[in-house]
Order: sequence, then structure tokens, then C-alpha cells
Amino acid sequence: MSQHASLAPASASPYDIKIRNIGKDDLWYALSKGLDDFKANPSHLVFLSIIYPVMGLILARFTAQASLLPLIFPLVAGFALIGPFAAIGLYNLSYRREQGLTAGWRDAFSAFQSPAIGSILVLGLMLMVIFIMWLATARLIYHYTIGSMMPETMGALIGEVLGTPQGWALIIVGNAVGFLFALVAFTISVISFPLLLDRNVGVGAAIQASINAVRLNPRSMSVWAAIVVGGLILGSIPFLVGLALVMPILGHATWHLYRRVVAPD
Repeated sequence: MSQHASLAPASASPYDIKIRNIGKDDLWYALSKGLDDFKANPSHLVFLSIIYPVMGLILARFTAQASLLPLIFPLVAGFALIGPFAAIGLYNLSYRREQGLTAGWRDAFSAFQSPAIGSILVLGLMLMVIFIMWLATARLIYHYTIGSMMPETMGALIGEVLGTPQGWALIIVGNAVGFLFALVAFTISVISFPLLLDRNVGVGAAIQASINAVRLNPRSMSVWAAIVVGGLILGSIPFLVGLALVMPILGHATWHLYRRVVAPD
């Protein structure tokens, strides 16, 4: 991203990053602009050709081993934890289109030429650690609610979870704990990746700015989180196919949300 000639130094203070108050109009603006970017750049093709085969291989691996079946739902739900990092190319496309630059699907990969790529990778690694911790925790919750016996088929797993008191305990406790993991991941990453791509302020400043954005806009950010979760759920229902539309739109929209939340440098 050689066009970023005016990037802020990596030592920029989080106090130099001005966070603005936003409302529902800003959220709808971000979504509408995200939809416009999606229409201009059919980035769902990249998700179909790259992301889905990877997800398919992972899920096939899990379904092939009975011992891993209980982790299928935590795995699918947990993809949202690393979604902000996976969308880095989409932020770059929105930035390039915003600046009047070429914004083909190949340009999505130029994000990895950003001067902030080191910070981006570190933050992505942090989200991956949260994701792995969530899977480990989900496995423990299953063990302490249902037990050590592993179902042999997906049907047996569904019957165990939905048809027994232990299964409902698993659902309640698992969703409560999963909410806490999601809250942490959302708070530190809701605007941090676009900020790093745009200004290269360093990991600490980006995380602090993201925390400040959530702290100063609790209601709006709660609504945004609900929009993200609702979109991912709807996209996941028809065998995950809808995610090829939902994830790119949300990725592009997140860039425009960042523009509304963070005042210009």
C-alpha cells in the first residue's frame, strides 16, 4: 500500500486518536456503503473459491472423528472471533475504492504489503489465541455437562444436546461463556484492523482506540454487534452458503463504520 504516504508513526499515542459518538444513522450508513462496495467488487467470489474449501476441509476433519464432533458448533460459531482479521483484504478494497484507486479482487491481497502488516499479524494472532482458548473451553464445558462419552454420529450429538437436561445445560453455559469470549474479541478488534491499515498506529494504540470506541458508544456498538451476529446466523443457516454474501458486506461495512467512529487524522 505505497499510496499510504502519510501514515502516522507506529509510536502514535491512543490519545491522539479522536473517537466520535455515533448513532443508528451511522450504522445504517456503514451498512449501505458496505453494500455498495460489495456490489462494485464481487468479493464473495474470493470467499467461495478460498474460504469455503478451507472451512470444508476443517469440518470434514471434525466429522470424520467422533471425538471431535462436539466441537463442530463451537468451531463454526468461533469463526466470528477471527472474522475481523480474515476481512483485512475487504477493508483494503473499501479504502482503495474510497480513494478512487483500482479495487479488483487482486487488490485485496495488497493489504499484506501495508507498513502495519507486523501489527496486523500480531493482532490477528491475539484473536487466534482467543479462538483456540474458546475451543478448549467449549470442550471442557461439554465434558462437565454431558460427560466423556463421545457421540458416534451427528444425529446422536443433536439428540444428546437437545433431548437431555445435560444437553440444555451445555447450551446455556456454552452460550454464556461464548458471549464473554465474543465480547473480548469484539471490543479489541471492532475498529482496530481498519485503523492499523489506515494509520499504522501500533497494536497497543489500535486496541485502546477500539476499546474507547465501545466504551463511548455502548448502545450503538451493541446494536452493531447484534447486526453482525444476526447476519452470521442468517448466513449460516443454509449450509453456510449465505456467508459468501454476509461476510463480505459486513467486512466492507466495518471499514465505513471505522470512518464514522474515528475522526480524520
